[in-house]
Amino acid sequence: MGCDGGTIPKRHELVKAPKKVEKVDKNAELAAQWKYCALSQEKLRRPIVACELGRLFNKDAIIEYLLDKTAERPNTQTVAHIRGIKDIKELNLTDNPEWEGERRNTKGDRYEDFNCGMFICPVVGLEMNGKHRFCYLQTCGCVFSDRALKEIKTDICHKCGDAFKNEDVIVLNGTKDEVEKLKEKMEERRTKAKTKKSKKSKAAEFVSTPSELKDDTQAPQVDVTESSLENGESSQSAVAGSSSSSKGTKSSTSSATKRSVQEMTEKSEVFKSLFTSHSSAKRTKDQTSNWVTHTPYHF
Repeated sequence: MGCDGGTIPKRHELVKAPKKVEKVDKNAELAAQWKYCALSQEKLRRPIVACELGRLFNKDAIIEYLLDKTAERPNTQTVAHIRGIKDIKELNLTDNPEWEGERRNTKGDRYEDFNCGMFICPVVGLEMNGKHRFCYLQTCGCVFSDRALKEIKTDICHKCGDAFKNEDVIVLNGTKDEVEKLKEKMEERRTKAKTKKSKKSKAAEFVSTPSELKDDTQAPQVDVTESSLENGESSQSAVAGSSSSSKGTKSSTSSATKRSVQEMTEKSEVFKSLFTSHSSAKRTKDQTSNWVTHTPYHF
């Protein structure tokens, strides 16, 4: 059956070739990394944060993930290393003046540049669209292009003026090798932080133990034994001495409090005498006149 009427089949109709693997456009993939959240796959909007591996997220999506980690999400592997808000940094981005929004070409009568980025480098002016390498500082969160950091080599941020080190520079959306290096640095920082915490806890324990020993030495306890009960006179004398010492301390404290109260009353009287309403400022009946005056000393 078939081939009736002089039809001639072609080779691609008879022999089925293997399907070609669909290749992802690299430019589109890079644009997606710089325009969409790595967790929720929604468009990036302020406030934008970055993790220690250089991935971009919406802050709202990270907070929702931290509040409920059991919920099903498409890309939970990208945030598995985030333990809390301290592991992310809010970015200080510079807006692109040429960015007019998503729906700037509603009529279709003008050229639309899909490579136009929402943010730029504040030093060089390069657009943050995936074609250029960008970094951010962990100290302040400012974002710069790699070219700006190489051309102007300083230890001070170009935007806010905060000091930073080479260890604080993290590449945004780096390659696999760069991400692996950032993972190693992240683990080193976390191990150092753990050792510091353990040292602080040990130091606190060491400080607390000698203070307890001092308290024990300052407040000795009286041991009552059979020999002390037999020797009643010695015990009575010891009790009398302790009671006299306690009375002496009580009398000294009471006298000190009385002195402090007297000093306070004297000071308050001196302060009150500055005003005309005080008794010392009032005139006697002999000094007052029968007619009304406008002076403040007439009462």
